[in-house]
Amino acid sequence: MVDDAADSERPEYQAVPLSEDQVDKQGDFYVLKEDASIRVDAQAYKMSKSRGNVINPDQVVNEYGADSMRLYEMFMGPLESTKPWSMRGVEGVHRFLSRVWRLLIDDRADEMKLSDTVQDVEPDRETLRRLHLTIKKVTEDLQEMRFNTAIAAMMEFSNHLTGLKVRPRKVLELFVLILSPFAPHLAEELWSALGHNPTLAYEPWPKFDDALTKSDQVEIPIQVNGKLRARIIVRVDIDDESLKQLALADERVRALIEGKQIKKVIIVPKKLVNIVV
Repeated sequence: MVDDAADSERPEYQAVPLSEDQVDKQGDFYVLKEDASIRVDAQAYKMSKSRGNVINPDQVVNEYGADSMRLYEMFMGPLESTKPWSMRGVEGVHRFLSRVWRLLIDDRADEMKLSDTVQDVEPDRETLRRLHLTIKKVTEDLQEMRFNTAIAAMMEFSNHLTGLKVRPRKVLELFVLILSPFAPHLAEELWSALGHNPTLAYEPWPKFDDALTKSDQVEIPIQVNGKLRARIIVRVDIDDESLKQLALADERVRALIEGKQIKKVIIVPKKLVNIVV
């Protein structure tokens, strides 16, 4: 039997819409910023005029630029998936494009000019390897329309370039070319700043050298009696005897085997060293 009186005394709750700035994500749940003890139900709806949740692209373009709008839509995830719109995501890709701009342009100058860090020097081996890995990744992802992972690869490469005190011009030129399908307006500006008069739209797509994508170093785990105790970085062409000596010379390994009899050293070339004591 239903108790109508008790049911009528129950408080009625009304859903209150909240903005992204009013909530924080904690683990798998959302909570109020003002009071983290209050959990918030998160629901996603398709954009529609009736719900009033339509994003006006003109406003996004006016605030962040057309390239940010374009880049974010490609970075949201696979094209066939349903994805939630987030202005924080737009801000994130906008920061990435701003970082790319500062890689090449001196933003403290009164007029647009290349940064002093951009020089006609040969790239080091690691920069060259990362460049060709990025070109390979972006090329393959474009063919398969995996735009989000292509952008992620360029973001990772830009982080590497940010850490360089001197940035090779020819590396930056190739980077601008692979960025151009995603952020064409920014890429054209940077291409011009690099001293190229014709539009980059007619430039051939960069080719990667598969041999240059291979690292000349490899990380080798060192085990003692089958338990991982250390890791060392060695050249990929190291011979077994040299690898054995480096493993035995590692400080962490030496502390574990000191005063003990080494029965054998098992070496899996380029993959593993196991010291049995």
